[in-house]
Formats: sequence, structure tokens, C-alpha cells
Amino acid sequence: MSHKHASLIRTLFHDPISGNIHWREIESLLHHLGAEVEQLSGARLRVVLHGVEGILHRPHHSNVLGKQDVKHLREYLAHARVTPSLYESET
Repeated sequence: MSHKHASLIRTLFHDPISGNIHWREIESLLHHLGAEVEQLSGARLRVVLHGVEGILHRPHHSNVLGKQDVKHLREYLAHARVTPSLYESET
């Protein structure tokens, strides 16, 4: 895993929640992790990562995720077994 992706995972799980995470970085991370991403209606995406399915929402009026969106993404990644501790040894 690249340093950039490992750093993004740490940022996603860091408290306080960052208000400066861009959607394009999330898309890049999901594709890097091997997620299947399917466009649904509107800003919704169906994501399957490590056999775990979730619905994510692209930001509507900005390219930056809101804190609630980061929280939701954090929960989804944790269910899919993607956490900072898994990548600490690689960086």
C-alpha cells in the first residue's frame, strides 16, 4: 500500500474527524483496495469490499466529505476489516 493511502486510512480513523477529506481520495483508496463500485441513483454508490456491501454517498455541493460522511465511511471500512492497525507495519 502506498504511503498516501495508508496516511488516508489513518486520517479517516483519527479523532477529531477531519473536515478536509476529498472524495477523489476516497475513490482512489477504494479502487486501490479492490472494491467493486457501482453507481446507483443520484449520489449513491454501492460498494463491495472484502465481501462487505455498503451504500456510500458522494458529497452534494462540495468535493469534501462532511464529518457525518467520514463517520459513515469509517464504520463501513471497519466492517470491511480496513483499519489503520492493518497497515501500520507496512509504512
